[in-house]
Amino acid sequence: MTESHVLYDEVDRIAIITLNRPEKLNALTNEMVQGVADSVATATASPDVGAIVLRGSNGTLTAGYDLGFLGDYSQSAAPKAWDQPYDGGGPKPRPGNWDPVRDYQFMNNNVRRFMSLWECPKPVIAEVAGWAIGGATDLVMCADLLFMADDAHLGYAPSRIYGTPTTMMWVHRLGLEHAKQFLLTGRAINAETALRIGLVSEVHAADELSAAAESEARRLATIPGNQMALNKMLINQAYENMGLRTTQMLGTFFDGMTRHTEEALQWGEDVAERGLRNVIADRDRPWQDYGQQS
Repeated sequence: MTESHVLYDEVDRIAIITLNRPEKLNALTNEMVQGVADSVATATASPDVGAIVLRGSNGTLTAGYDLGFLGDYSQSAAPKAWDQPYDGGGPKPRPGNWDPVRDYQFMNNNVRRFMSLWECPKPVIAEVAGWAIGGATDLVMCADLLFMADDAHLGYAPSRIYGTPTTMMWVHRLGLEHAKQFLLTGRAINAETALRIGLVSEVHAADELSAAAESEARRLATIPGNQMALNKMLINQAYENMGLRTTQMLGTFFDGMTRHTEEALQWGEDVAERGLRNVIADRDRPWQDYGQQS
């Protein structure tokens, strides 16, 4: 873990995990994903922790995955900036070849670490501040409760091109109608809408968000640990029985597929030529006002 990019602290029976890469809007790197998983493991093992709060520094949770690797992307392997957890042997892939198993193992490594929030026997509250976009939602929706700032937005813009959700918590947290409404369009969800559709538990002014999350975490921490763990396992198991893990497997495979369609390859070439910000701005321009709609 790059310590400065994921901070861990224990205060008043609460473990506070902070994504701390503000110069990049806390965009996720492999080290940060591992840092979150390591921090959850530390909190789980700590007898002084009864609940966990996940947040981002400088007023933003996270802008999602750091896509700076796109200009250096090789179709024969996962992005070079990330660790490779799998090597099936065999011949070296030819230029332009896509190895779906390698891609799946690479992305599923992230899913497993995100799911440490879900699997943790202690309750996890996540603070949605600023923006939580794309891969950020794969992480944050694995938490138990979401508290959102009144000026924040979240959404899965890669639905428009170049991605599908991998932890695929959307349908389980929202149900069919709203999952389709927001995943088929990738439109941003403002705080008012998120509260109305049941995506978040509470909405607070941005400068009061952390205090509210910590207050709720302290209340949860007063419940005996075994009681909390069993209740959380029971609730989670209902969604496991509905096929959560199968949906995640398909979502992770489909994510790789969407990054290797002809339109995705052309999109990646456009990014290399014109820059990520310009291409994303063009992609999202037809939807830029949707986050203001309820």
